[in-house]
Amino acid sequence: MKKTSVLVVGGGLAGTSAAVFLAWRGVDVTLVEKHPGSSPHPRAVGFNARVGELLRATGLADELPPGRVGKGFGIRRVRCESLVGKRFEETFWSPPAELSDIEYSPSKGVGVAQDRMEPFLRDKAREFGADIRMSTRMLEFSEDGDGVTAIVQGDGEPYEIRADYLVAADGHRSPVREALGITRTGRGFMHTSRSVLFRAPLDEYLKDGIGQFVVDGVGFLTTYGDGRWVLMLDDREYTEAELLVRIHQAIGLDDVEVEIITTGRWTISAGVADRFSKGRIFLAGDAAHTLPPSRGGFGANVGIEDAHNLAWKLAAVLNGESRPSLLDTYDAERRPVASLCHQQIFARNDGHNRGSQPEDAPLYDNNAMHFGMLYRSDAVLDAGPELPPARLPEQWNGQPGTRAPHAWTEPGKSTLDLFGRGWVLVADHPQWEEAAQQAGVRYEGVEQLDVFGLSEKGASLVRPDGYIAWRSVDLPNDPAAVLKAAFSSSSAGTR
Repeated sequence: MKKTSVLVVGGGLAGTSAAVFLAWRGVDVTLVEKHPGSSPHPRAVGFNARVGELLRATGLADELPPGRVGKGFGIRRVRCESLVGKRFEETFWSPPAELSDIEYSPSKGVGVAQDRMEPFLRDKAREFGADIRMSTRMLEFSEDGDGVTAIVQGDGEPYEIRADYLVAADGHRSPVREALGITRTGRGFMHTSRSVLFRAPLDEYLKDGIGQFVVDGVGFLTTYGDGRWVLMLDDREYTEAELLVRIHQAIGLDDVEVEIITTGRWTISAGVADRFSKGRIFLAGDAAHTLPPSRGGFGANVGIEDAHNLAWKLAAVLNGESRPSLLDTYDAERRPVASLCHQQIFARNDGHNRGSQPEDAPLYDNNAMHFGMLYRSDAVLDAGPELPPARLPEQWNGQPGTRAPHAWTEPGKSTLDLFGRGWVLVADHPQWEEAAQQAGVRYEGVEQLDVFGLSEKGASLVRPDGYIAWRSVDLPNDPAAVLKAAFSSSSAGTR
């Protein structure tokens, strides 16, 4: 029997990210994936700056190749006769992206297609000590009070893996979710599309920054920014000759050399699981929420952030720092985020409201969706129901339950670089430094207290995921006692 602390089922973006973040924190993690490698069809492309921050902390961001998509390129969309033909109206963002002088992050978007991102994640997870087992399928699993037993099979005979916890990142059909009887809520099935992935020398037609084209009478054409393109078509069978005709129609030229790489059939649906955990089993990525492709990047990015949120909590419980009740906050924090993303996809004009009315809901700026989500849970103090689910970071101004704000502390160093490994008290006062030592949290003296909404005598307690758990705007009478109580409550601490 193979023993491990956490078994991750599924080697897509959410699963491999979970393996990276868990192994980076020193957790013994094993990942099983039924396929031998990544899908030849890239699917997702371009990851937002918040994901860039998470990868920056592990050192992976510096190892990724440069890419065009995800850095302001490729997400503008226009209706046209063809790629080279007449262009009509541009489909703008809802809400439109607003220009701002505020720098929200030290990171940029990551312009790498999914089929190229996943191998980087796998290699990084292995570098940190994760056991990655490709071509290995989980046949069945069972849970008891002490852990989870899975029967898996690779090239040989089936064998057992015994784990303390299981993370199901096994896709939108999620056999684990179905076996647990967890239902979903949302728009459900919407439509099915065919796709053809091809390579063609067409970069000269992307100079104006538009990378998505709704081609009249043909389909939806978009680029991966690396010489590869995908054309989405109506759902029917196509011969290779028919596909070439459609591709040339979409391009608007007959003499362009086209190499067909692969084809796909895609079911577009939307739903959020009604719970993200059951016992010792947790859902992440598409298993937890199926979110149609959107220019807000609410699919793969949200799944990677699931993995990051869950990883530090599993690590804290496994190493004895926190009680298992901390794990209940995963559902409390991440499910509302997925539900809000589901709502925003259908409130925006992103092409998913075919034959139905858009969602009647407030629209949130993308910077609010990426950097300004609010967590309400027992791991956060003073994030009440009267607060909105998202705001721009400067509007939150260091509100507990939100991501700690970015500010440069020195050239090339952000406040965000202070967080990620453990609990941190941000302040600039000797009494808080003494209080942090007594509470057993790391103290970081920071001069930019205004972005945290603090006076010169205030302090903020930041969790290992970079979210603010608690703050004291000013200096209380007994800082050590107040901090100890806040830390014990928000961390479900055993100390």
